[in-house]
Amino acid sequence: MSKIRLGSVNYLNCRPLVHELGGDADPVFSLRFDPPAECASLLATGAIDLGLIPTIAYADRPSDLVVPGVSIASEGPVASVALFTRKPLSWIHTIALDTSSRTSVALTRILCARRFGITPAFVRHAPDLESMLAGHDAALLIGDPALFADHRALGAEKIDLGQAWTEMTGLPFVWAFWAGRADSLPPHAVRRMQTAKEAGVLVSDALADAYMADRPQYKGIARHYLREHILFDLSERMLQGLQTYYREAAAVELITSAVEPRFFASASMERRRG
Repeated sequence: MSKIRLGSVNYLNCRPLVHELGGDADPVFSLRFDPPAECASLLATGAIDLGLIPTIAYADRPSDLVVPGVSIASEGPVASVALFTRKPLSWIHTIALDTSSRTSVALTRILCARRFGITPAFVRHAPDLESMLAGHDAALLIGDPALFADHRALGAEKIDLGQAWTEMTGLPFVWAFWAGRADSLPPHAVRRMQTAKEAGVLVSDALADAYMADRPQYKGIARHYLREHILFDLSERMLQGLQTYYREAAAVELITSAVEPRFFASASMERRRG
């Protein structure tokens, strides 16, 4: 039987979700790593069966199902999604947007309209903070580049977009979740993904250390990030935040309409039905 093809993001924050998945010894899953925006594209072309996709991408494929109880989320500061600027917010006229991102790009547009009260021009740009700030008033970075950026050396302020969202809404923000076609994941595989997440959270320090093996000076930051900033569940409260995000995105015409996620059945749910 062929393996279920997983596409994960190539950042630190996904490691607790995938450390027990994929590899030659795994009879159920294969695993590849790509930028967040690329995961959605791979899912659309059929190159993967299930992707850890940016949540905004779900609006393009509302017939897909989501793995219940698993996400990359935050409540308050996220540390790895931020605007960097040398200017006061009211002076920002152009923002360079990380080409790796979709969900965070949409969030930036929402926050500019609803919280920051600015109407800048947006320009897609490769994630290089120095060059982004050389040509624009502010830069959106996500993932590892945002988490480890030495913005103070560039004389820049870091505006945490997870914190800005929670201050505006009082809710968590869901950045990504596993999604795929309705026939791509049987209940026993859903449960496997849930238990992999649970196991990964318990060893997050070790995963951070391994991820930063070639940059040991950042191990403390990486450990703190996985412990204190990133949430890996998908609770009812997180779903409230997600639904609010979809409504906000529709209100500023980033998506056609708000969508309601639908979920795969897990093995435990199947047993309860039986």
